[in-house]
Amino acid sequence: MKKIIVLFALALVSVGCRPDSDQQPSLHYDVRFSNAVHNEAEITLTMERLLPGTVTLAMSRTSPGRYALHEFAKNVYDVTATNSEGDTLDITRPDLHHWEVGGHDGTVKFRYTLFGDHADGTYAGINEQHAHLNIPAAFIWAPNLPNTPVTVTLYPPEGTDWKAATQLQPTQEEMTFRAPNYYYFMDSPIELSSHVVKQWEAPGDTTGQTIRLTVHHNGTDEQVDRYAEMARKVVAEQVAVYGEAADFDFDTYTFMADYLPYVHRDGMEHRNSTILTSRRPLEGAGALQNLYTLSHEFFHSWNVERIRPQSLELFDFMEANVSGALWFAEGFTSYYDDLTIRRAGLVTDQKYAADWAGTLNYVLNSPGNTYYSPIEMSRQAPFVDAATSVDAQNKSNTFISYYSWGAVLGLGLDLMLRSTFEEVTLDDFMRRMWEKYGKTEQPYRIEDLQQTLAEVTDSTAFAERFFARHIYRGNHVDLKPLLANAGFALQRADTARPAIQFGTAKINFEDGKATVARRTQIGSPLYEAGLDKSDEIISIDGVSVSDARDLQQLLAGHRAGDRLPITYQSLGVQKEGLIRLAENPALEIVPYEQLGKELTEKMKRFRQAWLGSKVQADL
Repeated sequence: MKKIIVLFALALVSVGCRPDSDQQPSLHYDVRFSNAVHNEAEITLTMERLLPGTVTLAMSRTSPGRYALHEFAKNVYDVTATNSEGDTLDITRPDLHHWEVGGHDGTVKFRYTLFGDHADGTYAGINEQHAHLNIPAAFIWAPNLPNTPVTVTLYPPEGTDWKAATQLQPTQEEMTFRAPNYYYFMDSPIELSSHVVKQWEAPGDTTGQTIRLTVHHNGTDEQVDRYAEMARKVVAEQVAVYGEAADFDFDTYTFMADYLPYVHRDGMEHRNSTILTSRRPLEGAGALQNLYTLSHEFFHSWNVERIRPQSLELFDFMEANVSGALWFAEGFTSYYDDLTIRRAGLVTDQKYAADWAGTLNYVLNSPGNTYYSPIEMSRQAPFVDAATSVDAQNKSNTFISYYSWGAVLGLGLDLMLRSTFEEVTLDDFMRRMWEKYGKTEQPYRIEDLQQTLAEVTDSTAFAERFFARHIYRGNHVDLKPLLANAGFALQRADTARPAIQFGTAKINFEDGKATVARRTQIGSPLYEAGLDKSDEIISIDGVSVSDARDLQQLLAGHRAGDRLPITYQSLGVQKEGLIRLAENPALEIVPYEQLGKELTEKMKRFRQAWLGSKVQADL
């Protein structure tokens, strides 16, 4: 058990046991689903052996793995409280997120109804087929009893064959589970359904640890078998990066997958489990597409869950958690999710290269790095991590996802290490971070990342340059020569016939009108011409633009750099201006052999060392 059990080393306040008493408070939840057809659960928290005084209960505003506020109290209602005799107790609400109960006799039974109709990694989803419970979204808790063990008993609806998947500790009772404290409980999602279970021994493990995959879907057991085999290969490749699996609490790591038409796409890591939700079935290409999220989340069992930034310690369940390290915590994990799928042999070099196009075009062609560095961009998470607001934002110009930017930084650093040093790779850096900060569970600071890079390369100068240029200032790594070392060409897409574009914004053609559908990007032709979202293009170079064909024919007759008159309507006013056409900046990565270029033996060795299986190399 280690650190997760002692994260709430706080003094008992307000409600708890007497300091000189052996009688510890007890916390137990009963969860029933008599109205699952209408997305409701009935939850009772029984608290016993309490000191006299007011009991304060809370509903979280955040959730582990998320960085924004989600206000889970909005789905809690029909709240009552009674004492050990069944007498009704008074409840007051000091704010939207807390309940206060007084006048108890040492026992409080706090009952409420939870509504949940959004199955993903953050919220709760309840219906006649399953109960998908993210704990902060579902369970009111007692913040003044952080270190008290918690038990929960689940009561599936009558007539169902639901079983439970969770990282919570099993007990002798099939549907009763235990957490050593509230932090562990809040980090332990539950999936109740008639799911399929596949499991295998953790790779390279001699202590009896198990990897368990539970899948709730509408497909066949054979599809799950094939998917489990793919997952097994990816897990093995990730273990090979670190040299060992993490030390899972209760000796089990659980993937809880819902691949159903009514869930919402997501993946959410937890200490010894992950939630995976997707509407893509496991048939055909859906299995591989779903695997990318599985790969990402399992890599988090090292990077984030145990190699953990100090800025996320302790996780605050009532305020947004702000970290400048998400380019590494999330972004480097994003680099490895694709990479380990390639190393597992589940995609080809050609597909791996082609799949980078979307990320590279988004990151390298964005003006966002002129506003924020990767560190500052990470701190934007509370504004973008499934956060909602009704006012318009300029994020298309000022924001680059720390997932995507971090992945490109991971690619750049890995290739730089392989090109600059003998036998030093990003795998070595990640393993050193694991040894220093993961196994010891000592949270790291950003300066610790730089110091570790200096150690693994034996070059303080290299580490200082990389962090100064790419982390603190946000300059992009020059990937073209680095990729060439592995026999990949980073080039303009469709180099045989360079496309002309006048902006990255989508144009909607409807009812004979051409309307700018998105905010225009800084530096693009449309932006420089003064057009933005909702403006209507009337004509370009005197030619009416009423459908996509008109626009394509017009552009085909011009070159990048041509300046054309444009007539448009903005805010009800017709305007005229000039638009300067530009070459489409879209990039692609293509293997040399696909271009008919020579792939030298040196390139082959470089590529194999980078993209080849590490499991096979260790055998």
